[in-house]
Amino acid sequence: MVASGEWIAADWIAVYWGPTHMRAWAVGPEGRVLAEVESEAGTLSLTPDRFEPALLDCVLDWLDLTRVTDVFVCGMAGARQGWAETPYVTVPAPPRGGLPLVEPAVADDGISVHILPGMRQDDPPDVMRGEETLMAGLIAREPDFDGVVCLPGTHTKWVHISAGEVVSFATFMTGEVFGLLSTSSVLHYTMDEGGWSEPDFDAAVEESLSFPEQVARKLFGIRAEALLRGLSAAASRARLSGLLVGLEIAASKPYWLGRDIVLVGESPLAGAYARALGLSGLTPRRDDPTDLVIAGLDAARKDLIAARGRGEAG
Repeated sequence: MVASGEWIAADWIAVYWGPTHMRAWAVGPEGRVLAEVESEAGTLSLTPDRFEPALLDCVLDWLDLTRVTDVFVCGMAGARQGWAETPYVTVPAPPRGGLPLVEPAVADDGISVHILPGMRQDDPPDVMRGEETLMAGLIAREPDFDGVVCLPGTHTKWVHISAGEVVSFATFMTGEVFGLLSTSSVLHYTMDEGGWSEPDFDAAVEESLSFPEQVARKLFGIRAEALLRGLSAAASRARLSGLLVGLEIAASKPYWLGRDIVLVGESPLAGAYARALGLSGLTPRRDDPTDLVIAGLDAARKDLIAARGRGEAG
């Protein structure tokens, strides 16, 4: 694999466009990743006319000037405030649900851009853009998978998959709540950016699992113990995380109870979720988000190739 900046000819290009970052991969024969790049040009920083230049800044060295290169995009580029709004597929349904890909107009005749749809759930209301493509990748690799997928993040998703469909999903703002409490509440006096205490995390998770109704009180207890007993910043941070993640694990029980669990990610956050699930007696298997998103975008690419072969619109 090479870094961006060295010329290579990609067979096609995969893009995951998030609110704060964009990641792109040059994909070669048989789905092999030839190069990758990450940019801070997230959707929140771009107007619709700036998406194409931001993309080309990252992938220009991957284009074969003798042909058009297909670029498959998932994530917030398809949001109302993104590059071009794509519709939502309503669950239960397969990812993409048979909807056509949205192709925004581009000035560069060396690329053809295809943006994937998101998914919506009407009752209870919920939406996702980007995660559905990871689910498509999992289904493409494991057509018979029946279980639940946990995708830790700022807004963690729990997704139930069965018979090749996304049956239902639930979003928890655990990561965002942690960020707000640790930086903008009275608890910020007790936190720092570094340090961690696994015993404190474990104890907080178990407290949330056993007594979720006590969490609001125990949150202030972090501040009080720091003042009166010198609770360290590392222990405070771990306790806050444990209380919130434990609360989520308790609330998501209808998803994971009695089902196989796939935990997506190798980050410290994913590790914290794995540890919390372990305290609940669960052993999730881990999967790589990059592998899943590329597999999901590749499934969309193959569908488009098949549609072209039938003479249908993309």
